[in-house]
Amino acid sequence: MKQILILALPLLFSGCLYVNDRGIDTHYYNDCKEYYDSMGIYHKTCDENLVEYKDVKNKAKEIVNKVTDEFK
Repeated sequence: MKQILILALPLLFSGCLYVNDRGIDTHYYNDCKEYYDSMGIYHKTCDENLVEYKDVKNKAKEIVNKVTDEFK
């Protein structure tokens, strides 16, 4: 029963989650606000995604480091 539930969850949420260039979010397009301030400096502020690719990458590196340290 647990396996069926685990396999069904991604299918249930597949219509609600979108993969964009920064991660996985509930919106298809990024909600980024881009502007120049009064000194001419460019700013780009984006809302948080549910999953950021950089966080996944950092966590994967931590796991790999832990596993390799155990085998040394």
